[in-house]
Amino acid sequence: MTSAFRLTTLIYALRDGQVLMLYRHKEPNLGLWVAPGGKIHDDESPRECAIRELREETGLEAVNPELRAIVTEISPRKDWLWLMFVYRTQVAPGAVQGDDREGRLRWFPVEEVPHLPIPQADAIFYPFVIDPVGPPVELKFIYDADLRLVSWTHAPIGGC
Repeated sequence: MTSAFRLTTLIYALRDGQVLMLYRHKEPNLGLWVAPGGKIHDDESPRECAIRELREETGLEAVNPELRAIVTEISPRKDWLWLMFVYRTQVAPGAVQGDDREGRLRWFPVEEVPHLPIPQADAIFYPFVIDPVGPPVELKFIYDADLRLVSWTHAPIGGC
């Protein structure tokens, strides 16, 4: 039997050595810091979704967003099958205008993010996403039925 993946994006917005993070007020990832993002609409590409989600959740405009990771998360649970396209972008000048629907927004120094309470997979892929010179990567995370991380793999996109 085939299950449908949830197609989503994350977009890490950078400005002056800081990254904008969102403290989740709802599931998934309630009570954790994540990058802005959301579900891909039927009429948009992953890049278009990332740009839209950044604008909707923060009021900021992406400047030259770059695809940095493709992340697959699988588990025996039907509600935990994700295919995420993860971007990094600079942002145009302007104030953050969050509406708190998804969570509260805050800028952090880039090097502090791994020390925040963030999802386990995000802690693993964050260094690849933030790295300004490394290649984009593809990662696969496998969870058990209780959403405990069992294993993960990664490879450069286009590599073996």
